Amino acid sequence: MKQYLIILFSIIGIAVACDSTKDIASNDKPKLESDTVRIANDKVEYEVIIIDGGFTSWFNTNARPRYYYSQNYLETRNRVWTLEWNRRSILPQYGTNLYDMQINYDSNIDYGYEVNYMIYNYLVYFQLKNNQKLGGYIARI
Repeated sequence: MKQYLIILFSIIGIAVACDSTKDIASNDKPKLESDTVRIANDKVEYEVIIIDGGFTSWFNTNARPRYYYSQNYLETRNRVWTLEWNRRSILPQYGTNLYDMQINYDSNIDYGYEVNYMIYNYLVYFQLKNNQKLGGYIARI
């Protein structure tokens, strides 16, 4: 049974699939074509869905090329940032629409490079766009 990691923030979007099994050269600049992004790693049966009206544009102009960062680098930041995200999603003082849903990110699961890459980029975008600091590491391009 496929499990999902869902990041849902805006209502705007049309579905597009990004297959994590594609061979992508390390110097390729990533390119997205829609405001809804689906990233799947069929090997571990996990999927990330990002719906945010500004993420695609930001990603296409700001994201570092795939394999610029190591998977360990991405996992380390994702672990810290998703823990803080989830903490904020349950605390009443963060009762804004920014943290509507928890991110079900388990640091004991190898989601693969593509899933970690897209989660990392979304969390950088989110912090910069909303002037948030999820702690541990400064979000920067």
